[in-house]
Amino acid sequence: MDFGVKMQGSEPVSTMKVSESEGKLEGLATAVTPNKNSSNSSCAGGISSSSSSSSRGGSAKGWQYSDHMENVYGYLMKYTNLVTGWQYRFFVLNNEAGLLEYFVNEQSRNQKPRGTLQLAGAVISPSDEDSHTFTVNAASGEQYKLRATDAKERQHWVSRLQICTQHHTEAIGKMMSHAEGQQRDLIRRIECLPTSGLLSSLDQDLLMLKATSMATMNCLNDCFHILQLQHASHQKGSLPSGTTIEWLEPKVPLSDHYKNGSDQPFATEHSKPVAVPEEQSVAESGLLAREPEEVNADDEVEDTCDNKEDDLGAVEEQRSVILHLLSQLKLGMDLTRVVLPTFILEKRSLLEMYADFMSHPDLFITITNGATAEDRMIRFVEYYLTSFHEGRKGAIAKKPYNPIIGETFHCSWRMPKSEVTPSVASSSSTQAVTNHTSLSEDSLSQVGSDYYTVRFVAEQVSHHPPVSGFYAECAERKMCVNAHVWTKSKFLGMSIGVTMVGEGILSLLEHGEEYTFSLPCAYARSILTVPWVELGGKVSVNCAKTGYSASITFHTKPFYGGKLHRVTAEVKHNITNTVVCRVQGEWNSVLEFTYSNGETKYVDLTKLAITKKRVRPLEKQDPFESRRLWKNVTDSLRESEIDKATEHKRTLEERQRTEERHRTETGTPWKTKYFIKEGDGWVYHKPLWKVISTAQAAE
Repeated sequence: MDFGVKMQGSEPVSTMKVSESEGKLEGLATAVTPNKNSSNSSCAGGISSSSSSSSRGGSAKGWQYSDHMENVYGYLMKYTNLVTGWQYRFFVLNNEAGLLEYFVNEQSRNQKPRGTLQLAGAVISPSDEDSHTFTVNAASGEQYKLRATDAKERQHWVSRLQICTQHHTEAIGKMMSHAEGQQRDLIRRIECLPTSGLLSSLDQDLLMLKATSMATMNCLNDCFHILQLQHASHQKGSLPSGTTIEWLEPKVPLSDHYKNGSDQPFATEHSKPVAVPEEQSVAESGLLAREPEEVNADDEVEDTCDNKEDDLGAVEEQRSVILHLLSQLKLGMDLTRVVLPTFILEKRSLLEMYADFMSHPDLFITITNGATAEDRMIRFVEYYLTSFHEGRKGAIAKKPYNPIIGETFHCSWRMPKSEVTPSVASSSSTQAVTNHTSLSEDSLSQVGSDYYTVRFVAEQVSHHPPVSGFYAECAERKMCVNAHVWTKSKFLGMSIGVTMVGEGILSLLEHGEEYTFSLPCAYARSILTVPWVELGGKVSVNCAKTGYSASITFHTKPFYGGKLHRVTAEVKHNITNTVVCRVQGEWNSVLEFTYSNGETKYVDLTKLAITKKRVRPLEKQDPFESRRLWKNVTDSLRESEIDKATEHKRTLEERQRTEERHRTETGTPWKTKYFIKEGDGWVYHKPLWKVISTAQAAE
C-alpha cells in the first residue's frame, strides 16, 4: 500500500511503499549503510542507520539489530503543543555526542537543530496506548512524544536510543570515578603537607579548597545517583533491600534543572509550615465520639459541588517529579505506603468516589421489580455495568485522597416513583432514561411519599490494610447492599494497577435473595504522558437461592489494535447451564443486551441521566466526614496552591500516624463507628435485614 506525507509549506511530498505481507519498510528507507553523510536514504516514515562499527558495512533488508553503536536518522511524528498536534520531523541520533536532535526536514539537517535532548540518564518508554508511540524523557525533565510508522520501526528507534542512553550514562560513571580519584589525590596531597610553615595543611585557602572539592563531588554524586535511578527504572532495577519511600513532595528543594519550568516549588521540610486552622488537636481527635450518628435525610441538600478534572495542569508542570518517583520504584512494588504527590490528586476522598456506584438509583431500585429470578439477575447486571462510568470526573486519571482511618461519608438520593421502571421494556431498542426533574424538598419519611430514598454511608475501617466499608439501602423497597473493599496498588512500569479485594452483597429482602459480587481491577495507563483509566479482569455475580449467575469480563486494550473499555458478560442459569442473556459493548459508552428470546436492548451510558446525591452542609458534618476533613486540601487544590495543599495533607497524615503509634503503645484497639467485623468482612451495624427482623419480632 502507498502512503504519502506532505511537509509544511512548499516542501515536496515524500512517498514510500510498505510491504503488506511483511509489514516492513522497503527500498531506500530500510538501507543500512556505512555512509553517515548520505542524505538520500530517508523519507517520511522511514529510518536509516549508519554503524560506527566496521562489521556492519553494506546494506541489508529489514531492520538490523545489534549492540553496536549506530547513528540513526529518519522521519518521525512529534507531538507539539505549539501546533497542537502531530508534525513530521527529521530526527538524528548522534551516538558519539549522546544527543537526539530533530530538524524541520532532511534538507535543513545542516542547519542548527530545532531541538536537542541529552540522552545520558534519559528514560525511553514505549507507550501502552498503541504500538507506534514512544516517549523520550530526558533527565532535565524535557520530553519528546514520538510516533513511528509501525511497531517494528518503533522497536528499532527504542532499542537504538536505549543502547545510546546506557552507554553515555555509564560514561558519566567512568568520568565520576576519574574525578573522585583526582579529588582524593588532592586531599591526600594537602593532608601530607606540614602543619606549620609557608605552605601548611592548615592554610585557610587550602582548607577551603579541600571543603569545596568535597562538597562539589558530593553534589555531583547525588546528581549521578538520580541519573542512575532514572535509567534503572527502565531496566526494571530494584531498590536496595529495606528501602522505603515516604515522599513525593521533595524533602530538599529541587534545583532549577528539575523544576521543569514550574513557578511554584514545593514547600520543603525546612520551610515554615503553612498556618492551618485545624478542627481539633491531635489529642482531641483521638477522643472523638465513635458512637453511630443517625443522619437525617432532611438535613441533606442537593449537591452543587463540581470537581471535574478536565485539564492536565500541574501534572504537566511537574512531570520531572513524576519521573523521579518512577525511577525509584521496582516493578511490581506495592504502592500502599508510597505517598503520592498532591498535584495528581482528585479533589475528593475515595469514600466519596464509592458513592458514584449509586449515580443511577432508578436502575438500583428497579432490580427488585423483576417478575422472575432471571429478570432480577439481568437487571442487577445492567445496574452493575452502568455504575462505573460516573466514577471518572474527567479524561485525566487522577487519584482520590486515601481515606483517614475513622473517616466517614454520608449522602442520599431521592428518586421520583414515577421514574422507576416497573418492568423490563419489551421493545428491541430502548431509549436512555430521561432527564430527572429537580426533586422536592419535602420530607420523605412520611408514608405515601412520591419519592424513594436511597441512603449511603461509607467508613474507613482499617489503615493497614486500607479497608473501606460502604452500605446503601432503600428501606421502602426492602433492599440494601453491603460491601467492603481493600485496595492494593502495584507499580507496573508505565502503568499503576489497583486491585479491589473484597466483595459486596445485594439483599432483596422481598424475595429472600442475596447477590454476591466482586469488583474489577483499575489501571492508570500512560502515567508519563496523558494518564487515563481502564478497567480489567473477570468478576462474578452469584445468587445461591435462584441458581442464576453472571460472568463479566472487563477487557484491557491489547498491544496491537482492539477497542478501549470493552466489556462482555453472560447471565446463566446454572442448573440447566443455559445462557439467558449476553452483553457486549463499552462500560463508558453503549452496552448491548441480547436476550435468549432474540430481543435486543441498547443502553447508551452517555445519555443516562445522573441523579445528583444529597449531602449535608459542611457546618452540619462531623469533623471526620470526608468533605469537612479534607476541606483545606480541596480548597487549596481548587486554587492551584499546591504547596498549601501539601502541608494540609501532611498534617492529616501525620496526625493519623501519631494516633496509630499511641494506640500501639497503649494497646488500645481502634473502634469503628458504623461497621462491625464479621469473619473476613465488615458489615453495617444496622443493616436493613436486622431492622426488619427486629420490627417483625416486636409485632
